[in-house]
Amino acid sequence: MKTRLKEHVSLSLAACFVTSTVLAAGFQDDPGKHLDVLEDGKPIVRYMYGYDRSSGDRKHETYKVYHHVMNADGTDTITKGPRGQFTHHRGIFIGWSKLRHDDGQHDLWHMKQGAVQKHKEFLVKKSGSSESVLSTRIDWFDSDGKTVCLEETRTVRVHHNKPKAFTVIDFKSELEAVNGDVELRGDPEHAGMQYRPAQDVAKNKSAVYTFHKEDINPKTDRDLPWVAMTYNMENGDTYTVQHMNHPDNPKDTLYSAYRDYGRFGAFFETNIKDSETLTLRYRIQIYKGEAPSREEMGQQYKKYVSSSSPAA
Repeated sequence: MKTRLKEHVSLSLAACFVTSTVLAAGFQDDPGKHLDVLEDGKPIVRYMYGYDRSSGDRKHETYKVYHHVMNADGTDTITKGPRGQFTHHRGIFIGWSKLRHDDGQHDLWHMKQGAVQKHKEFLVKKSGSSESVLSTRIDWFDSDGKTVCLEETRTVRVHHNKPKAFTVIDFKSELEAVNGDVELRGDPEHAGMQYRPAQDVAKNKSAVYTFHKEDINPKTDRDLPWVAMTYNMENGDTYTVQHMNHPDNPKDTLYSAYRDYGRFGAFFETNIKDSETLTLRYRIQIYKGEAPSREEMGQQYKKYVSSSSPAA
């Protein structure tokens, strides 16, 4: 098993108050519930890591780890949490419904039986004028609720000072098979790295998709570089989310990008041998308002690829 980085970075005053553009970049923890990434002193991304088995409701609410995106005021989310249509769809999340391990099949999407994604520890909390980095360890448990099949190191890099976007999040997931081989299986509707907008969209059916070129069929065309979705909130706000697929990710990726309630993301199947690690990279770039031009989003994708590296 690879050595895990266990750096705990204390925030200094200089990291919290760095420029007139980012007045207060840092972190704010509600212990045992969630941790906020701050920009201008307000939550911009919320890491939902609570784990509570005290009741059936709390078990349901905390059976997976995910990230919310916050509105401009930091007072509410523009992504979905528990309940509502398809309760297991939550914010920015990742999982597979037919994961195979130890001669069994385990649902790490709907979190059936005892399957759970459980936050174990914070590895890195680092904030500065240009970005905030949060890295955590998450254990993926089989259906018995006892056996860890995957140890995930999940790192989100939240960019500050982004004149052309509302929020920019680089998402990296390192999935290590720690107790035997793991097969990631499912389908585009029930597996992969996904984004689910707020429950408002399930009511107003406002999701509209944009692809990198005309005449794309997301049900058959594979390895798309990016897909964008535009949706409306009940308060009148409009957001466009560009989901970018790093070229180093597994091939034969399909984008589930056609539901009017807005759940969309990248799906693939692959195997991870015992003690090996699969590394996945995506960028979630969110714009306030209608979608930029296809050409502009293409340029943003090129910037993402050119700025990223295996070490990033």
